Amino acid sequence: MQGDIVSQGLELMLFGMGTVLVFLTLLVIAISFMSRIIGRFFPQVETPINRGAGLAKQPAAPGLAVEDANLIAVISAAIHRHRSRK
Repeated sequence: MQGDIVSQGLELMLFGMGTVLVFLTLLVIAISFMSRIIGRFFPQVETPINRGAGLAKQPAAPGLAVEDANLIAVISAAIHRHRSRK
């Protein structure tokens, strides 16, 4: 009796884990395939994260508008204040 229940539990566990493994494998393959397709048809798409990543690291250039320089200063001050509190 006890062995039968344990074997059924192991069978159910292996079936469930196998199903999850197959699903995750198919998900990774599908995402990789979609990524290649997007990269092929839209090779120079620039995300907002990539565009804004270098702004805080670079000093304000003379060519920047006054609003951009002020925005960088405000963001830098906010980051500094946040870090000083922790």
